[in-house]
Amino acid sequence: MKLTIKPVLLLFLLAVAGCKKVIHVDLNDVAPQIVITGDVTNATGPYIVNISKTVNFSESNVFPPVQGAQVTITGTDGTHDNLAETTPGRYATTLSWLGKTGVSYTLTVVTGGQTYTATSTMPPQVPLDSVSFQATTGLGRKLHLQAVPNYQDPAGVSNYYQFTENINGQDYTKKVFASNDRLSDGKYTSRRLDTDTTLQVGDLLLVSMYCIDQGVYNYLSTLNNESDAGNFSSVTPANPTSNINNGALGYFSAHSTQSRQVIVH
Repeated sequence: MKLTIKPVLLLFLLAVAGCKKVIHVDLNDVAPQIVITGDVTNATGPYIVNISKTVNFSESNVFPPVQGAQVTITGTDGTHDNLAETTPGRYATTLSWLGKTGVSYTLTVVTGGQTYTATSTMPPQVPLDSVSFQATTGLGRKLHLQAVPNYQDPAGVSNYYQFTENINGQDYTKKVFASNDRLSDGKYTSRRLDTDTTLQVGDLLLVSMYCIDQGVYNYLSTLNNESDAGNFSSVTPANPTSNINNGALGYFSAHSTQSRQVIVH
């Protein structure tokens, strides 16, 4: 059966202490779609929500910010914050508060006569014990030196993880590192971050570990599968199922965060 390609271009940056990933869906002209990305963490804020719109394939890759939106974040612990627009399309929390594990946070965006909402619950934090390194080899020679986060997965509960790398001050944005514990529940886990960038001895590496909820994991996992398969121009684009309603693209994530900075050796 022939698959019909829906005409859409989706190129946006999943950023702000979360997944930083540029996604291209290369096809024909369609009406712009709203893109919302935001995070709440257990680290000191402010927390940021970015709002923009997609553009058509025939247009330049300048993604117009959505200005003048009403943006709020509320929590089941009584948190209520009306975000302020600090630059066009960038909205920041205004109150001093800290995201907490076990609390569900709801993002509400009102713009263009439409209301978009998303809810994410911050999972308990799983300690990142250390970061080691592994050389992947082939044909008798070293091919890649890659980072390996080490941590104890809690037994009897479903856990979802995301990792990011910063190498010598530059964020690595070419791949999403999202995983679950379906095959490693309760085990001590050493999961290699498989990249196409070779670390060099002496590099300064910052590995960040996020404990995310299932909705965010499903989004990132689909995103990563599409990227790995190279399917953006060959089959119907399976835009990841967002946890934001009303047809918005993007995601809202409440997650714990921790980092380890190491010298590659």
